[in-house]
Amino acid sequence: MTASKSSRARNARVGAQAAARNAAKGGTTVKTGSAARSGSATGSGGAAASGGAARNGGAAGNGGPGTATRDRDGRDQVRTGAARNGAAARTPRTAEVRDEVAERGPAPWLQITTLVLALAGLGVSIYLTIAHFTESSLAGCSESGLVNCTKVTTSAESYVFGIPVAVLGLAFFVFAVAIMSPWAWQSPRREIHLARLASMVLGIGFVLYLIYAELIIIGSICLYCTSVHAITFVLFVLTVFAAAAWGLKPGVPWKLIPSRPSG
Repeated sequence: MTASKSSRARNARVGAQAAARNAAKGGTTVKTGSAARSGSATGSGGAAASGGAARNGGAAGNGGPGTATRDRDGRDQVRTGAARNGAAARTPRTAEVRDEVAERGPAPWLQITTLVLALAGLGVSIYLTIAHFTESSLAGCSESGLVNCTKVTTSAESYVFGIPVAVLGLAFFVFAVAIMSPWAWQSPRREIHLARLASMVLGIGFVLYLIYAELIIIGSICLYCTSVHAITFVLFVLTVFAAAAWGLKPGVPWKLIPSRPSG
C-alpha cells in the first residue's frame, strides 16, 4: 500500500513535469507565433511604409515637372495679362493724344509758309513805296507795252482816297507779318484769327480792284504789283484753308531748332 502511494506520487510528479514542459513548449510556440506575427506585421508595415514612400516619392517625382509646367503656364499668363493690360493702358492714351491733336489748329508748315510770304510781300511793298516817293524807275521793269511799271505807278489809280497804293500795300503787309507770325497763329484769342481772316478777305478784294484798274483802265501791268497780287492771293487761299480745316483754333507750337530727345 505504501508502495502504491509512492508510485502514484511519482507518477503525479512525472505528469506534472511533463505538463510543465508541454506548457513551456506551448508558450514558446505562442510567443514565437506572436513574434512571427509581429514580425510579419512589422515587415508588412515596413513594406507599407516603403510602398508609401515609393508612392509618395513617385508622386513627388511626378509633381516636380507638373509644378514647373504650372509655373511656366502661370508666367505666360502673367505676361499675357500684362500685355493686355499694357494695350488697354495704351489705348486711352492714344485716344487722348488724338483728341489733343484734333483740338489744335493749323500745322507748323502752314504757319511758316504764310510768314515767309508775308515777309516777301513786305519787302516788295517797301521797294514800291521808296520808288513812289523818289520817282525812280523800277529795276527790271519795262516802260513801254503791256508791261509798263512807270505808267502804272504814276497813274491816277495809284492813289486811293489820296493815299498812294504803295503805302496802303506797305501797311497791309506790316499787319500781315504780325498776323501771320507763329505767336499770332498760336494765340488762344479768337479775335486774332478773325482779324486774320477778315484782313485777307479785304486784301483780295483790293487786289481784284487793282487788277481791274491795270487791265481795263490803265491798259498796262506792273510786274512788282503783280507779284504783290500773287502773294496776297496765296495768303488768302491758305488762310481760308486753315479756317475751313481747323476752324479758329490756336496753331500747333513749333520751334526753329527742334529739341533733341534725351537719352
